[in-house]
Amino acid sequence: MLVAATNRHDSGGISEMAEQWIIRVQGKEYGPADIETLRDWKTEGRLLPENEARRLDIDPAVSSAEETPWKTAAEIPGLFHIAAAVSAVARLAQPPLQQHRSLMQILAETFRVYGKGFAQFLSLALLAVLPSVCGQLASAWLQNASNMNVDLRSVAAGTFGFCTLLLTILLWPIYIAGIQILAVEFTAGRRIGFIAAVNEAVKFWPRVAVLCIFVYGVFFLLTVFVFGIAAMVAIGASSLFVVFLALALLVLQVWMFGRFFINVLFWQQFAVLENAGVVDSLRESRSLARSGGDLPWSQRPLWRGVFIASIWFALVLAMTLGPEWSMLQHYFNELTITQDPQALLGKLTATQQTQGFDLSSFVLNLLQRILQPLLGIAFVVLYLDSKSHNDQS
Repeated sequence: MLVAATNRHDSGGISEMAEQWIIRVQGKEYGPADIETLRDWKTEGRLLPENEARRLDIDPAVSSAEETPWKTAAEIPGLFHIAAAVSAVARLAQPPLQQHRSLMQILAETFRVYGKGFAQFLSLALLAVLPSVCGQLASAWLQNASNMNVDLRSVAAGTFGFCTLLLTILLWPIYIAGIQILAVEFTAGRRIGFIAAVNEAVKFWPRVAVLCIFVYGVFFLLTVFVFGIAAMVAIGASSLFVVFLALALLVLQVWMFGRFFINVLFWQQFAVLENAGVVDSLRESRSLARSGGDLPWSQRPLWRGVFIASIWFALVLAMTLGPEWSMLQHYFNELTITQDPQALLGKLTATQQTQGFDLSSFVLNLLQRILQPLLGIAFVVLYLDSKSHNDQS
């Protein structure tokens, strides 16, 4: 409870005190209170930015109407960093409104935040990737175990792989929410521990899990649609009508993919940082992605998001296909030589089995997971910059 104000107008006493403030809420005054007490009131939710405040050493009785001593609590130096806090986590506040960043500044800020919180981001990445790593290592060990029946090895490897996959899926919403919380804290210049971030992220698990199922499910169906178009072309390649139909469906698929990508560009930020519901997260994400009509096209959130995602996907493609390039060339040669699909599948399966455990691919995949928080941080910085521009506009 706020402490009611007491009459302390002893000038000698005031001069020896730290800066004191009186707070007025619904006509009733509370205080005096120093900045630390005001921060405690703010943390407890009893002091809002719009509440009236005045310094104790300024007497309203001797102030003119033009120079009223009353201001808002948001104007007290060092108390409120901004006028409103991020609603997802009461103690997480957005940084002050800044000048509109360029794309290079957003990327530079992304690497700065990643470096500043490297230990926390690394721990979060390892938390999400550890089950998958254990599954790959266990599968490699089971394949090379000579004292185990082949059927038993297959069952054990399949069961363990399924369990690690299930655990990875369960941890993924925590990983997504954790990146948002860590990124917004380090962007604002504050530090937060790994355990505190994970505990906060767990609260968003149900909402983020539902959105993950919806967003990733739609992208999966759109990808399957592409393979269906490719199969249609392969089956009816001799028919000109089938080829034109496949091209039309491919154009439709690209349009659908682009539209959906725009709508879900910022769903993670709104679901966690704005504490928005499932439907509201998608709606607000679409609105923010399509905002910035007063800016050049290259500075709008949509195209910046596309560029950031393109950089990441190009990096992932290079890290994934680089070690496999010779194998892909072998697959292509087999595809052009072998006409029987069943025989081709048998050859490719036999080749894959003879490869065994690929250490270079394993290391590159682990490195990719360690660097993956960069993508999440970049979208948090882009989200904050876009929101800041919209608020200023």
